[in-house]
Amino acid sequence: MAELEAAGTGTISREAACRFLRSGDEMLPSLLAAAQRLRDRFKPGIVTYSRKVFIPLTNLCRDYCGYCTFRRDPGQPGAHTMTPDEVMEVVRAGERLGCTEALFSLGDKPELLFPEMRDALHRLGYKSTLQYLEAMCEQVLRESSLLPHPNPGLMSAEWLQRLARVSPSMGLMLETTSSRLLQENAAHDNAPDKDPEKRLRVIEDAGRQKIPFTTGILIGIGETAEGRVDALLAIRDLHEKYGHIQEVIIQNFRAKPATPMANWPEPDRVEMLQTLAVARLLMPEMNLQAPPNLSDPHYADLLDGGINDWGGVSPLTPDYINPERPWPHLEELRKRTEAKGFELKQRLPVYPEFMAQAAAHSDRLAQRLDLARDPEGYARRAA
Repeated sequence: MAELEAAGTGTISREAACRFLRSGDEMLPSLLAAAQRLRDRFKPGIVTYSRKVFIPLTNLCRDYCGYCTFRRDPGQPGAHTMTPDEVMEVVRAGERLGCTEALFSLGDKPELLFPEMRDALHRLGYKSTLQYLEAMCEQVLRESSLLPHPNPGLMSAEWLQRLARVSPSMGLMLETTSSRLLQENAAHDNAPDKDPEKRLRVIEDAGRQKIPFTTGILIGIGETAEGRVDALLAIRDLHEKYGHIQEVIIQNFRAKPATPMANWPEPDRVEMLQTLAVARLLMPEMNLQAPPNLSDPHYADLLDGGINDWGGVSPLTPDYINPERPWPHLEELRKRTEAKGFELKQRLPVYPEFMAQAAAHSDRLAQRLDLARDPEGYARRAA
């Protein structure tokens, strides 16, 4: 308990963090109170979200994660690579609804495994999925008021640099630092791009280039308490070294039918709140996010864990990664946030304090950010 009282004067130790994750219900109120104190000191009275459209550029993927229903093989029902016209149709519809973010999600380098994807890219005039993504981010930036935020998986330092010229922020979930989950029948069996070392390398390369970056962990996929803490510490260490991680997502695993992990137990409310609170105690001045749709109908309770952001929420498109979990309506999100004592503010895909980092990568980005932000750096449109 003394460690919780002192948490405001410095971050807690790894040992304490692991102990807090294993603590019972009786300690939860004190743990949450400590996290809330730190959150309120960091960004008092405000919880943010990004109004977005979700663009699944392609759902072909060479990885086979045990929990994923997004990915497809060529020829499977629902397998699809969007055309530029399809992308821009979604973007323009989102524009009419006040969206400011175009979130690009896609499978990791499907052309390396599937000749069908290579053929599709050739017909579109591109040699790789990343090249096609770059072109679509550039078109969104040129032809709309939305700002791209790509999540393309593993990429080289060169591709990070190229994408940073056409998107103010980008993301890659670390998920875990446990290589054990790459073993046979584990969550990342047959998913070579989920190697933690490779993912940490991308996050570090982004840091070297001062690219505003979103990352996070996925809890409940077979990691231990120590593994969960180690993943948070790895993220914290990279941010302390480079100062580029704009937000950390704490995402809870949700079991999906017809996947290898369909019968895997999901983290319960206490486990999620404990993890959020420990993340806040480890990173007192980090934007912490938890997706509301993965904790519905009780998502407002996540604020008790010390988060200050809801992430991207769309008034138009579904969560293609978790299609069975619809976004909350924005007015309902506002009401629940205000009932907890916070003002809900719409942000851009890049946070206000990372705006200068983003603008430094291209003149076009700098101009677009100036047009999109209000004097405080939030979205110019009303929330």
